[in-house]
Amino acid sequence: MKLDHLTLKNYRNYATVDTAFSPEINVLIGENAQGKTNLLEAIYVLALARSHRTNSDKDLIRFGSDFARVSGRISRQSGTHQLELVISHQGKRARIDRIEQSKLSQYLGHFNVILFAPEDLAIVKGSPAGRRRFIDMEFGQMSSKYLYNLSQYKTFLKQRNAYLKQLKYHQAKDLVYLDVLTDSLAAFGAELITARAKLLQTMSEYAAAIQQDITKGRENLRFSYQTQVNAEAQQNSEAAYAALGALFAKQQAREIEQGTSLVGPHRDDVAFIVNDKDVADFGSQGQQRTTALAVKLAEIDLMKDQTGEYPVLLLDDVLSELDAMRQTHLLKAIQSKVQTFLTTTSLDGIQKEIITAPAIFRVQDGVLSKQA
Repeated sequence: MKLDHLTLKNYRNYATVDTAFSPEINVLIGENAQGKTNLLEAIYVLALARSHRTNSDKDLIRFGSDFARVSGRISRQSGTHQLELVISHQGKRARIDRIEQSKLSQYLGHFNVILFAPEDLAIVKGSPAGRRRFIDMEFGQMSSKYLYNLSQYKTFLKQRNAYLKQLKYHQAKDLVYLDVLTDSLAAFGAELITARAKLLQTMSEYAAAIQQDITKGRENLRFSYQTQVNAEAQQNSEAAYAALGALFAKQQAREIEQGTSLVGPHRDDVAFIVNDKDVADFGSQGQQRTTALAVKLAEIDLMKDQTGEYPVLLLDDVLSELDAMRQTHLLKAIQSKVQTFLTTTSLDGIQKEIITAPAIFRVQDGVLSKQA
């Protein structure tokens, strides 16, 4: 999968962009606050119809403009396709090959990207909520079924929590309606848990091999999926559904007392275990960074495994955060395999000898220009 051409109109600090890219490595050079990250964000938005930096779509619209438009020509095994996303104060409109999509869910999954930013180096030590978001964003790109189940789960979770609050404050008393909401939550939650268990296991195997390679065999990495459903019940959705149902029944009184759902995949987490120790608590900073790098590189292989195509990789100033050894491993891993966009203030300090003929673009005050 490649992004051949990108067009922007009124996006962040860009009035217009209309440029073609290399199918291999594209380097965006410029001082801070010139628009490098904005351009990577635009590619991310083209893929996922949302920003990784803000929950407010209006932030993406250039000051003084009524709308922002992001469009791109992508190449896949199925051929060349044109994607377009128009963001206005009234909402978003998405088109594939000039055909408007009635739902954003129909748009998602046609263009896959993986973003690696400095904050991702903290994924190992970050919050469980951050790891859940990471899992859902990546797995949702790989599977429309996962995305649907996640959307339905969030909808029923919101409804159930609202009703639990009503029960808590004696504004409602119908437990039959609570049972209906609980059953729906358990059904969609079971689908999420079984999908997560399967995908995390495969991703763990890819990451383990990468960790071994980086550390020359010194470190064994595995993922530990932490959910309330036992390992046996994680293997199929019917067993997970039954297990969740039993947990909800056991916790019902406490949930009403606290006015919130205490059971379900919205409380899941994943731990990264290196040499039988949780690297978040017992690993050195170097081990944590190596693990984060292995996890991100494993995403590339997992996406290829699940979709049949490599994603586009976005590296937002991450090379400056890695030492020479980890830089070398990262760049060797992606060279001639994954189309890559990387931002940097300077090529100094980057292991240039292992980047073959990159396309270099200068970014200055919202203007993108290709260097000869």
